[in-house]
Amino acid sequence: MTKVLVFGTFDGLHEGHISFLKQAKKYGDELIVVVARDKTVKKLKDHPPNFSEKERLGIVKKSKLAEKVILGGLADPYQIIKKIKPDVICLGYDQKYFTEDLPEELKKMKIRTRVYTMKPHQPKKYHSSLITK
Repeated sequence: MTKVLVFGTFDGLHEGHISFLKQAKKYGDELIVVVARDKTVKKLKDHPPNFSEKERLGIVKKSKLAEKVILGGLADPYQIIKKIKPDVICLGYDQKYFTEDLPEELKKMKIRTRVYTMKPHQPKKYHSSLITK
């Protein structure tokens, strides 16, 4: 079974997110979504999310696009990768957090994981920063 891992804030599930999850799902049999914690979002984006981590977790679960939906860790962003050992990691087209060091960190962890970046879906229309304004 091929495990695919994705990360995101998912602050309101819009068509861009749905496209991202559907694209990622094509890379394997089991899609595992990691929803960013409130503290992580505030730290990275300089503002809290519009929806709480529990609400965002529930929204993604309710979509039924993933086999498993979990909350991210608070300390080491690579801890979940170490635990899950995915075959594939799919990144959003604009995902920047911890992605630059990802290939090197995967080598350190001795995890053979393919990493792909998904295509944007109408980013001028469906982007969380535009929708929440």
